[in-house]
Amino acid sequence: MARLDEVWSRTGHLNPQDPEAAALLCYIAQWVDAGWRDVDIVQDGLGAFPKGRRSSVRLADYIHILMAEGMVWVNEERVDRALENFSRVLSIRHEITDPQLASLAHFWSARCHRKNGEYDAALSHISEGYRFAVEAGMKPMAAAMQVAESWLFFQKGRTRDALKLLSEADAVLSATDDFITRGNIQSSFGRMYRREGRYDLGIRHFGNAIEEYTKRDPEHRNLARTLANMGYVERLMALQHRKRIDADAAQRRRSEPDLRRDYEALRGRALAHLDRAAEIYRIHSNHRGAGTVCVNRGHLHLDNGDLQRADDEAREAYTLGEEKKDYILMARARLLECMVENTKLEEEIEDPAWIAHLALNAATEAVELSLHTENRRLQARALIWQGLTICNTSGGGSSAGAQGNLDAARELCERAGSLLKNEVQDHIWEDLQVLKNRVVGGGNPDARLQAWSQGVVGERSFQQLTEDFADLVIPKVWEHEGRKVARVARRLAISPKKVRRVLARLGLHGGQ
Repeated sequence: MARLDEVWSRTGHLNPQDPEAAALLCYIAQWVDAGWRDVDIVQDGLGAFPKGRRSSVRLADYIHILMAEGMVWVNEERVDRALENFSRVLSIRHEITDPQLASLAHFWSARCHRKNGEYDAALSHISEGYRFAVEAGMKPMAAAMQVAESWLFFQKGRTRDALKLLSEADAVLSATDDFITRGNIQSSFGRMYRREGRYDLGIRHFGNAIEEYTKRDPEHRNLARTLANMGYVERLMALQHRKRIDADAAQRRRSEPDLRRDYEALRGRALAHLDRAAEIYRIHSNHRGAGTVCVNRGHLHLDNGDLQRADDEAREAYTLGEEKKDYILMARARLLECMVENTKLEEEIEDPAWIAHLALNAATEAVELSLHTENRRLQARALIWQGLTICNTSGGGSSAGAQGNLDAARELCERAGSLLKNEVQDHIWEDLQVLKNRVVGGGNPDARLQAWSQGVVGERSFQQLTEDFADLVIPKVWEHEGRKVARVARRLAISPKKVRRVLARLGLHGGQ
């Protein structure tokens, strides 16, 4: 970077007459991506190679131009166009003699697929990029790819493999001054610990990430991402405090002042971190980041009962996502909107029929948008809230319509449960337990048993009916037997493991 600064201080631009200009432009693009200066330098350099003149350049130069232009489009969140460039480069990879260039093309392709929520394609590219880097003996570059691969493993539920890769990459890069990738490692640790509910560890690693990013650039967009993640964790910690405040009247009288003070302090820090993240994202015109800040800020307003501000943030996030066709951001925005409308229903604000319509529309669209991605947690969360919305808007009773709504919610619950099967018990899992309690305890159990006895089972298999029956009976017997698993097992002549599994599925036992 010091050498690049020296050259740029003398010339201030790229000389298009230089026979190595295209290769130098691609080289500069790599260093801009690593934290040197701003992407404007690459955009200015591309001006020397307008599209109409590219047909006359050498193939090697053409490849370098495509790579540099693709990097600019990644930065501008024009992911599909960037993928077109990298795909062209890889389609003529037999002409690429530079393994670093091949590795980079796969690495940047993986980043595009990851942004689109296409994790399988991203993993395929990252493994190829890693292979090229290792074969060329470029250990630090291979380590940077391990960091990206670890996040993809984590998204697919392979947390142990993800942590192993992060540790290996950290061992290689800790002695370097690649502060951006080192910050990415710490940020990834923070997000993984956050997912496990180890919020203090998450905050510590996010703090480490901020220190690393600041060494390179105090306004780097990755710094904004980490600030947004820290704000998200602080919101979850604030929710824990609020639950403790609401938990028990006697406890509340003794501890409410301290808990209330901590709750407000956490909310204040979360909002401050999100505001700082928003400032940095504005500098970089980053839609995904700015939208994420809106969603996180909206949840904070929703937690505090400010429904109008929460709704405004949701709509702003959706607009930002729509501009870049960002399905992940649009789905998250619609989920927030769905939660706001459900809160209005619970508090009987505005016309219930109209609010129910808005809630169902938002929930349905969130599910549809999430299915454009391979983000299992996003899909599960959308399904959960579609199920909760159906429960909230269908009313009670044992009519055929109400029973049909209950069956639909139950099916959504099962689909969400299968997606979260190997996940830790975090706030999304808690929402799933709320839905399970609604669909298992919802309606009239006698009516359900009567329907089954008449052969009215819908699309459910015998195995699913068996599980439904277990969900109805085992919790009741557990209560009758003094909440003793061993006594339930003896009473029903089934294994204790089966009892614990059913109770844990319903959020009644063995969850933590």
